[in-house]
Amino acid sequence: MTGDATGTASGSLLRHPDFLRFWTAQTVSQFGSQVSILALPLVAISFLDSSPAEVALLSTMEFLPFLFFALPAGVWIDRLRRRPILIGADVARALLLATIPAAWVAGVLTIWQLYAVAFLVGAFTVFFDVAYQAYLPSLVARERILDGNGKLETSRSVAQTAGPAIAGWLIGVLTAPIAVIANSASFVASGLALVAIRRPEPAPTAHVAAGGAAAPSGLRHEIAAGVRYVAANPHLRAIAITMSWTNFFGQVVFSLFFVYAVRELGLDAGSLGLILGISNIGLILGALTASRVARSIGLGPAIVLSIFVAGSATILIPLAPPSAPAPFLVAQGLIFGWAVLIFNVNQVSYRQAITPEHLQGRMNATMKFTAVLMMPAGSIAGGLLATAFDLHTAIWVGSIGALLSFLPAFLSPLRSLRGIEEAAAAAGGPAAAGAGPIALEARAADVATPVEAAPAGLPLEGVTLRSPRVDPGPEPVLGELD
Repeated sequence: MTGDATGTASGSLLRHPDFLRFWTAQTVSQFGSQVSILALPLVAISFLDSSPAEVALLSTMEFLPFLFFALPAGVWIDRLRRRPILIGADVARALLLATIPAAWVAGVLTIWQLYAVAFLVGAFTVFFDVAYQAYLPSLVARERILDGNGKLETSRSVAQTAGPAIAGWLIGVLTAPIAVIANSASFVASGLALVAIRRPEPAPTAHVAAGGAAAPSGLRHEIAAGVRYVAANPHLRAIAITMSWTNFFGQVVFSLFFVYAVRELGLDAGSLGLILGISNIGLILGALTASRVARSIGLGPAIVLSIFVAGSATILIPLAPPSAPAPFLVAQGLIFGWAVLIFNVNQVSYRQAITPEHLQGRMNATMKFTAVLMMPAGSIAGGLLATAFDLHTAIWVGSIGALLSFLPAFLSPLRSLRGIEEAAAAAGGPAAAGAGPIALEARAADVATPVEAAPAGLPLEGVTLRSPRVDPGPEPVLGELD
């Protein structure tokens, strides 16, 4: 692979036309998605007069596909070329979302249609998110993956920071049901940008097991192969456990955050909006500095230290005094967002670089499923703790648990990992992938380049003060510390 074709260490990704098209696709759809995040609940609340329980179910319908489809999606994505899946998911989501303004104009929009659209859009998002993370290593050279993820996450962070204000303006001008068309149009634009990518994607090849026999096929066998790959690699296993731990205790805290902020700290909607807006700046700073931190202290220490800092920052929430909570909450959001983005960019880049091509989809699906699985359990635990004791006690329990979430990574070989080559010797990653020596060292000048546009969803999967998931990738991030 040449520098021009793949953006190797000798060529900046800013001069890689296909990466720029990929970046543009993610950017446009990321901004568009901010409209639906705000518009769909407003349609249910203000235009359909839905009850709180009905609105809560709408959020659940968006989330359920990640539990139902993540692992099977990984299998299909490893069987097929990834770019057509990305394009198909964009087209499907555009058509589904377009039915909402059409139904509203026709006077037939119901909450049941919103449920169906939310669930189906969520299902296609699962396939997009897993394929997106599996596609990047085939688009750019593996030594440029950290650089690429840093740029993509910078864009996502900008969208999460500026997008809600743009979405609010659009909804104010067009009304919530009609404004959804902006998200539909963003998916069309994203699909067109992906169609314009010229680099051929190699056809998936069947994996051959030891002894020359074909590896067992079938959905169950192939899902199990992805799970075994993650479980057998000490670094990936530590990352998966860390994400699950962090997301469980993070949800204990963030599922109660708004209730706690309003009832215990006396904050109103305007103050909360300002705090969240300022806090999201931490996401941008994290995306811009992720590769620099890894280059300065080593990849493993960067992953471990960033999750320790994120957990430590959560303690600021129960420490915030009702007389002056804003400085504590702003500091928590800034530090937490910065640390989570450093974790996400570095651990996702590491995963992509060491994983064999034929396992990229299943590895990412397994990690995403692991990250998302504990989130509903954390929300339930938070509610039970608040009921059994009180809000402040529940927030303290979640914050202490989040503080300790660095332990699985710290107690694993991950803490001493300096770079990908060292991991190869311990875990067989690059050797299994058929890759040569790999160095995830992106140039600071490339990562820190100002961003004109921003990508969609992945977290490395939507981090906010309220619920920055750890992963991920494009949008389940502390969503997938994916």
